[in-house]
Amino acid sequence: MYARVPKPSRRWRVLLPSGLLALLAAAVLAGLPVYVYPQVDPLRSADAIVVLGGTAYERFDVGLDLAERGYAPELVIAASTGIDDPHMAKYCDGRFPFRVACFEPDPWTTRGEAQEIRRRAEAEGWRHIIVVTFTPHVSRARYIVGKCFDGELTMVGSPSPSGLPFLAWMYLRQSAGYIKAATEFGC
Repeated sequence: MYARVPKPSRRWRVLLPSGLLALLAAAVLAGLPVYVYPQVDPLRSADAIVVLGGTAYERFDVGLDLAERGYAPELVIAASTGIDDPHMAKYCDGRFPFRVACFEPDPWTTRGEAQEIRRRAEAEGWRHIIVVTFTPHVSRARYIVGKCFDGELTMVGSPSPSGLPFLAWMYLRQSAGYIKAATEFGC
């Protein structure tokens, strides 16, 4: 004989979806200052501008504009799409009145970029850098780069897509990235 499993009461059938909806609303609200409206910093002169890599190429234009406006004598670009990416030639092969250096992070993650920042900062004596990345990544990038760079960080968010599907994906992706970063010790 099979044991009879009791049906959930009507009360639970109402409370469970309501509770899940409230939990989802709380997560969305908690993520607004992290993923949608992260803390960005006022601009001032720095030792270098570092643009974190990715396929939203607008961030590279933001870094280039900041360097052209004289915020730092050096622009460092994480070409995480690969040095041979034809879109990167505009930045990495261009002639500018400031130094431009491109590198492929190893590993190809924000942590790999932060490790390269640490290496360059130690070699070049950087005490203050401007870091450019796309807006939903600003808070997590600040956390990861801050684990590797002891100096002052000025975080700048470049424009990023909007819309519910993109933001939902960013909430999931950036949250997973935070969990991963929190489990990695040291730089």
